Amino acid sequence: MKIVCISDTHSQHHQFEIPMGDILLHAGDVSKRGRLPEIVAFNEWLGTLPHPHKVMIAGNHDFLFEQEPTVAQSLMSNAIYLEDSGVEIGGLKIWGSPMSPWFFDWAFNRERGEEIKRHWEMIPSDTDVLITHGPPWGVLDMTIHSQQVGCEDLWEVVNHLQPKVHLFGHIHEAYGKRKIGNTQFINASLLDVNYKPVNQPIVIEL
Repeated sequence: MKIVCISDTHSQHHQFEIPMGDILLHAGDVSKRGRLPEIVAFNEWLGTLPHPHKVMIAGNHDFLFEQEPTVAQSLMSNAIYLEDSGVEIGGLKIWGSPMSPWFFDWAFNRERGEEIKRHWEMIPSDTDVLITHGPPWGVLDMTIHSQQVGCEDLWEVVNHLQPKVHLFGHIHEAYGKRKIGNTQFINASLLDVNYKPVNQPIVIEL
């Protein structure tokens, strides 16, 4: 099964040529500020793509999903939206969460420690593909200022569960992929640290 991974498009989705695949996964920050017209436009764009299955989570910029979840989710007619929830597609068990460690006052921020750990403890042990907005600690989480900003509690859970894939974004400058143990970690941020559309979707086979 061919999986196309993207993240952090911030309403610049039209700038990219998205490869064909069986499943398209988006790891959040589909918008600049999570306004309703941005979400509508993103959903309409998804509708133009030929992928049989599309799955997304929100990110810290996607305020509408946190502030008016019923409205936001009703707009997503062209993708499966996950929020501490899962879906099974072609035998693959996919789990998604938009939460990330507190950073100023953005959407889906949770304090490090017990508050955010509660979300990670919800991840099923048989998850094949995990989608979170932010990275785990120490894996594709290095900022331009050489700071590791991933979530320690997320790393502990992922290291224990070892899903086949852990997809995320959030830290634009840490784009890339890395294999650790049985898990393929992917930071699929399509924009760089200056919000320029320079990176390409990452395609994997499962």
